[in-house]
Amino acid sequence: MAAPAEPRVCSVARTLDVVGEKWALLAVREVFLGNRRFDEMIRSTGAPRDTLTARLRTLVDAGILQRRQYSDHPPRFEYHLTAAGQDLYPVILTLLRWGDEHLAGSDGPPLILDHHCGHRLIPQVSCQACGEVVDPADTARRFPTSS
Repeated sequence: MAAPAEPRVCSVARTLDVVGEKWALLAVREVFLGNRRFDEMIRSTGAPRDTLTARLRTLVDAGILQRRQYSDHPPRFEYHLTAAGQDLYPVILTLLRWGDEHLAGSDGPPLILDHHCGHRLIPQVSCQACGEVVDPADTARRFPTSS
C-alpha cells in the first residue's frame, strides 16, 4: 500500500490557515471600512460574539491586526491594521470584484468603491514589473529547489 502523499507546501494554504475562515476576512473588511470596534463588527458582520472574539485573537496573534485600548472603565479596544494587514487590501478588493461579477444579481453590487481619480474602482491584478494585467495562461510556474 502506498504511503499517503504529502500536501503541497503552499503560501495559499498557509494564508488560509490564518484568514481563510469567513469571519476572519469579514473582520478585516470591517477594519478597512473603518469599523474598528467589536460591537460595530458584530452589527456589520452578523458574526456570533464568541466566534468573532476567537477570529480577532487569531488575527492579532498573526500580526494582521493590532488591539488598542480606547476606554479604561470598562476596558474596551479598537482593532487597527498592521502593515501585514494592509497588505490584505488587494485580497479583499479581488474578492469584492469576484462577488460583484458573479453573485450580485439584478440589484447590482451592494457596495461601490470610487478611486481618488473619480472613477469607480474595479480592481485587477497586474504585474508589478511591466504593468500588464495578469492572465493565468501567461504565468509560468517554478518551484525553487531546496539546498
